[in-house]
Order: sequence, then structure tokens, then C-alpha cells
Amino acid sequence: MRFLIALLALWLLPLPVGAQEPMLLPIHPERLVIDTATGEKSFSIEVADEPEKRRRGLMFRRSMRDDHGMLFVFEQSGQLGFWMQNTPMPLDLLFIGEDGRVRAIEQGEPFSTDSIAPPVMAQFVLELKAGTALRSGIAVGDPVRHPVISAAIGG
Repeated sequence: MRFLIALLALWLLPLPVGAQEPMLLPIHPERLVIDTATGEKSFSIEVADEPEKRRRGLMFRRSMRDDHGMLFVFEQSGQLGFWMQNTPMPLDLLFIGEDGRVRAIEQGEPFSTDSIAPPVMAQFVLELKAGTALRSGIAVGDPVRHPVISAAIGG
């Protein structure tokens, strides 16, 4: 619970002047793959693995390709909370456990300050365009493969 409160407090910090522009991180050279019941689904991803990158995320981003997403990487597993303030795109949020499996799938509404915090332990969150999880057949329990996840969980 303390981790969740600290995370939410971090999100409440004001953005510096000029920070109203979307943050564009480099595309990781390897695609993230989710093994679904209907086959592999792959995505090009940006990796938000530092506090400032996680704090800014997809804020102010108005569009994104259907096969693109942002992977949020945390140092340890915990109950994570996100919100959509300053995020104009509706999103799917996939909460991924330290075992590399999808633990929860939530929807984020544009500009909402409601907390998106499913009651699961997660170390990663993958944000995709809204509806992508359903269209792709992604379900809770599906394994997610990417070198960043493997490195973080020691695999």
C-alpha cells in the first residue's frame, strides 16, 4: 500500500514548464511478444524504465500505431496504480507480474484522474491503444516475452 501511495504522489508532482509536449522514447530494437490462445501477437515498444519516463508515459500523445505500445518497468513487484490525466488517447493497460504473465487488463479513459489499480502484484505495465487486447485475444495468464522483462526478472 505504501508503494501505491508513493507512486500516486509521484504522479501528482507538477510538470516543468514546456513539458506539455509528448515524450517520445526510442523504439526498442526487439519486439515484445505475447503468446495468446490464437498465436503470437507482437508490438514495437518504447521502454519507460526510469522515474521521469514512467511519470510522463504517454501523456499528451494523441495517436499511436496499432502495433505500438509503452512498457513501464519497475524495480520490484507491487500493486501499481496509474491514471490518465493529460493522456488524450484511450488505452488498454496490461499489468504483468514478475513471472512475465499478464495479471490484469484494465481500460484507461482519456484525461481521467481515477486510479487504475487492479488488486494484483505487477512489475510491468504495457500500455496499448484501447481495444487492442480484446482484438488480439490477449487474456489474463498469457506469457509476455521481451529482453527487458527477462533481464528484470533474472531470466
